[in-house]
Amino acid sequence: MKAASQQTKHAALSDYIVADPKILGGEPVFRGTRVPVVSLFEHLESDCSLDEFLENFPTVTRAAAVAVLMGAQELTLEKVRR
Repeated sequence: MKAASQQTKHAALSDYIVADPKILGGEPVFRGTRVPVVSLFEHLESDCSLDEFLENFPTVTRAAAVAVLMGAQELTLEKVRR
């Protein structure tokens, strides 16, 4: 059951993130954009709010940004619990 749960989480992230060698050299980006996923984390690290990030990158939806943050949270917690 745990493996199926992990596949669901990864599948959900793949709905929002793509890594294509033809887009920014394979850097993971928000699907349908050229916005690197790392830019979300860099903005948050520099004390920018999620709203400010979304204003700076209007092609990224709130749903996509929140899904990526939730995915990162889940993956972090899974790793710590191992």
